[in-house]
Amino acid sequence: MDLTTPALLFPAISLLLLAYTNRFLVLAQLIRQLKQMDSEEDHSVIARQIGMLRKRIVLTKRMQAFGVLSFFLCTMSMFLLFLGFEMPGIVAFGISLVLLSLSLLYSLYEIQISTNAINVELSNFEARKEARPD
Repeated sequence: MDLTTPALLFPAISLLLLAYTNRFLVLAQLIRQLKQMDSEEDHSVIARQIGMLRKRIVLTKRMQAFGVLSFFLCTMSMFLLFLGFEMPGIVAFGISLVLLSLSLLYSLYEIQISTNAINVELSNFEARKEARPD
């Protein structure tokens, strides 16, 4: 394995971390909006949303942590390969790939929870619409 193999992951991991940061910012924005809605909306729906938001924050933190560790080990792999330590470089790259895979799995789970949260909002919207007299 040469130095360019781990270097191929650099743009992908960087873009992935940027996407994770954007997701975190959206979560923060949703939490701020939920705080404003507290006096206006149904408290049971808000309680369900809060639970999902907490879980999504934990998952986003794990996604970011595994992504950063993957990026770090990818960098270490390149450094080790640069120094001529081929086997440690290969091992570091392999671990980097495993961590990146874990990060992506957490991302997939977070997307599933996000979809459930949207469905809660849609159900609440439909219930209010049906309860409204025409």
